[in-house]
Amino acid sequence: MTNLLTPNNNRHITEGPITKTLVTLAFPLIVGMFMEIALSMTHYFWVGRLGPTAQDAVTTSMVVIWTVVAATSIVSVGITALISRNVGARNFDRAAYFVKQGLALAVIIGLVVGATGVLFSEKLLVFMNAGENTIAMGLPYLKIFFGSTVLLFLLETSYAAFRSSGNTKTPAFIGITVVIINLVLDPLFIFGIGPFPELGVMGAGVATAIAYLAGVAASLTLIHKGKLGYHPPKILPLNLSIKDMMAIVRIGMPMSGHQLVFMIVYWFLIIIVHKFGEAAGAAMGIGNRMESFSYMICHGISLAASAMVGQNLGAGKPERAAQSVWHAVGLGIIVTTVVSIVFLIFSRQIASVFSDSPAVIDFAKDYLIILALSQMTMAVEIILEGSFAGAGDTVPPMLVMIQGHLIRIPLAYFLCFNLGWGINGVWWTLTITTTIKAIILALWFRRGKWKEKVI
Repeated sequence: MTNLLTPNNNRHITEGPITKTLVTLAFPLIVGMFMEIALSMTHYFWVGRLGPTAQDAVTTSMVVIWTVVAATSIVSVGITALISRNVGARNFDRAAYFVKQGLALAVIIGLVVGATGVLFSEKLLVFMNAGENTIAMGLPYLKIFFGSTVLLFLLETSYAAFRSSGNTKTPAFIGITVVIINLVLDPLFIFGIGPFPELGVMGAGVATAIAYLAGVAASLTLIHKGKLGYHPPKILPLNLSIKDMMAIVRIGMPMSGHQLVFMIVYWFLIIIVHKFGEAAGAAMGIGNRMESFSYMICHGISLAASAMVGQNLGAGKPERAAQSVWHAVGLGIIVTTVVSIVFLIFSRQIASVFSDSPAVIDFAKDYLIILALSQMTMAVEIILEGSFAGAGDTVPPMLVMIQGHLIRIPLAYFLCFNLGWGINGVWWTLTITTTIKAIILALWFRRGKWKEKVI
């Protein structure tokens, strides 16, 4: 006896036109992610009014924050594969069961990561060679983030549950709401407008924590009301299964592992960047935020492809799953081609929006031009990575990506100092390695072994 509420709520994923389905699934995700980009830009804009050191504090802290976001994949990637397979097979009770296990696992891991981060926040900033002023501004911001880490884990896990069930509109709506709350609160807490305390950089962290809390409350309420398309089991009694939690971890760990390596490598790249001064750190923040336009769009397409792969494999349609992926790659390449052209033509103007420092603008201009050369291959990399994940075959991308990440440290050092390319050596390192990883992933995916993955 199934507890499905809407029996045909995901038929469009396993039947009908592929490109239309991809766009239908991806569009709400992309809209939500554009709102996140708007938040990131506004975040950086307001903090920029406090000077380059404040911007560097946020940039340096963001490297740590991205590392924690990568860790959320341990849960979100695992339940995406398990839920989508079961939804595709029309086994809704089993899908609901993994929703419950995933949320419980998110709380456990989120609490452990958050407590550890609070204890070691200062050591992390020191490790990345941040200056004394940067540490003074960044430390409170970072500690507040770690204090809200369990909320981030819950939010990302609930988003994954909705997406893998074929519902991308609800997580997009929640995400937009979270962003709007953050946008409104940012200047209030940073500058102490009205009755709000003036907290500076720390205020940006407080605003984000409050927005996370609102997002979690909305997500759990909607899951409880059956917005997944089926009712999950009641939270109590817990009836948690270590075995099934470990199944989630086994699928998610390779993906999360390579993402963690990616971020740890970024820590070392930040050390190299800081050898060229705080202006270089601020420029990296500008470049990262601008690249997030194409990254988020490709990530949205990747998430849609991941759900389509999982559900079509569950429905016994591996060839449709493969077609979905290559359609997704084509969409990603079209989008990133446009972004590349914008970066090449308007690099200086873009940099000038975020800083009036000539040094920051010069560094950021070069970064955007060099990044433009790898936007299309970045699309291939991101979408294929998500497609492997949707199949539950997360080891191949882990092997490719970890090696591609690790080579960045010696390559950046060699280009910056041995060849004398200066800070541009870091930017070229990112472009070169992204292109190589994309080519290898494409060749591996074409082999088709992921179609046979049993989870």
